[in-house]
Amino acid sequence: MRELAEKSVKQARQAFEGFMGAVHQGAGKANETASTAGAGLRDVSEKAVSYAENNVKAAFDLAEKLCQAKDFQEVVALQTEFVKAQMGAMQAQAREFGETVQNVAKNAAETAK
Repeated sequence: MRELAEKSVKQARQAFEGFMGAVHQGAGKANETASTAGAGLRDVSEKAVSYAENNVKAAFDLAEKLCQAKDFQEVVALQTEFVKAQMGAMQAQAREFGETVQNVAKNAAETAK
């Protein structure tokens, strides 16, 4: 059962990494043709994709650790550690994302003048 769970997590991670590779490749091509005006929106979308990617990777890391857990106590400890880490990451992401959006809005307002 454990081997099946580990194999499933590994396959899901590989599929996700392949998908993210395609996303990054597509974004790179779009960035080559994007105008200067779209640069701010591109920054916002890149940041959002990066955050989503990091959060999914953290979930895969947790899944791998849970597959190795020896008992329920360890499962609870791993889950608690994950939730604490993700709450901290989400706070940092929200702060950074807010700053990026503010900068984009400021630059757009200055350009419109």
